Amino acid sequence: MNALDTLQYRTSSPRLMDPAPTHEQLDHLFKAAVRAADHGLLRPWRFLTIRGQARSLLGELLVSAARQENSDFSAAQAEKLAGKPHRAPLIIVTIASPKPHPKVPEFEQALSAAAATQNMINAAFALGLGAMWRTGAPAYQRIVNQGLGLDENEKIIGFLYLGTKTGAEKPKPDADYSGLVHEWGEVG
Repeated sequence: MNALDTLQYRTSSPRLMDPAPTHEQLDHLFKAAVRAADHGLLRPWRFLTIRGQARSLLGELLVSAARQENSDFSAAQAEKLAGKPHRAPLIIVTIASPKPHPKVPEFEQALSAAAATQNMINAAFALGLGAMWRTGAPAYQRIVNQGLGLDENEKIIGFLYLGTKTGAEKPKPDADYSGLVHEWGEVG
C-alpha cells in the first residue's frame, strides 16, 4: 500500500477475529514503532503482547480494578468487562517508559511513545490488518498498571487490539482540515 494512502485513509477496525498478526507482520509493526520521532534516541517505550489465555487474565485484572473503584459493580458489568480483551486475538499494550534525560522531559517522551503507537496502527493498516487503539479507565488505573508490571514512572499509552477485520468497514471520516490550519504572523 502507498504510504500516503495509509496515512490519509487509515480507519480503526472495532470488529476483529482470528487469525492474529503473524510473526512477520508483528516484526513490521515493531520496526515501524521504533522509527517514531524520538528526541535523544531514548526509545522511551516498551510493549507487552497479550494473546490466548492471557486475555482472560487481563479481563480478570480489569474487573478487579473496576471493583476496587466501584463496590456496586454488578456481576453483569463484570462479565462484560472480562470479555473485552477477547474482542481481538492479540492486544499490544504500549507503554511510555521515560528515561532520565536533562533535555528531554517525560512529557515529550510520552508523546514519542504515542507516536510509536500511531506508527504501529498505520503499519497494521498498510498490512491489511485490523487495528483499534483503545484506552479508557483501565489505562489509568493503578491496579491495572501494577498487574501489568509497570514501573511507577511508566504509563499506558494504549491497548492496541489487532486481528483480522470482520464486518463492515467504518466510514472514512471527512478529511477537510481547512478549519484547523491558520496562518500566523505576517505574510508576504
